[in-house]
Amino acid sequence: MQIVKYPHPSLRRLSKPLARVDAEVRRYAAEMLELMYEFDGVGLAANQVDLPYRIFVVNFKGDPAAKDQEWVVLNPVITNRSGTAEAEEGCLSFPGIYAPVRRAERVIMTGFDLSGNEIRLELDGLPARAVQHEIDHLDGVVFIDRLSPTNQLAVRESLAALERQFADEQARGLIPPSEQIIARLDELESLRT
Repeated sequence: MQIVKYPHPSLRRLSKPLARVDAEVRRYAAEMLELMYEFDGVGLAANQVDLPYRIFVVNFKGDPAAKDQEWVVLNPVITNRSGTAEAEEGCLSFPGIYAPVRRAERVIMTGFDLSGNEIRLELDGLPARAVQHEIDHLDGVVFIDRLSPTNQLAVRESLAALERQFADEQARGLIPPSEQIIARLDELESLRT
């Protein structure tokens, strides 16, 4: 398992809800947490590891020792948003790119844990921002989609560099062709629906 980089097709895919949790889903979650910590992230969505499922992991402190801040969330939904706040965001799929993003200041999120128990979190500040960022991923939305026109211009060259790198890696056979990636995601989805 590895983190995919923009403009990988997985990042634009609408994730499918998970109907059941099995050993494979638990393994995905554990590996996602390891990757998140390895790259100093606070959250990671399944799209970012080339999986088409509605699951994300988060640790609001980004500290592997802070287990009370660690969540694995399946089929998350934001049921309420209030207030607005702008803060700088980055993303493990957009290395080195940071920009201010306006989001709801407070949210209520529901979902399920790996045991099938319902989760309901009332969040504000960074935790609210983190779950909105990860749920956006699951909806095929990336943080650059939420930038102001001025901030989009500011990151344009960095995005173009990532696009060139991706195209180069595909041309050298390091990344499969986009059609093959999409076919693989379709197959994975069909196995769980």
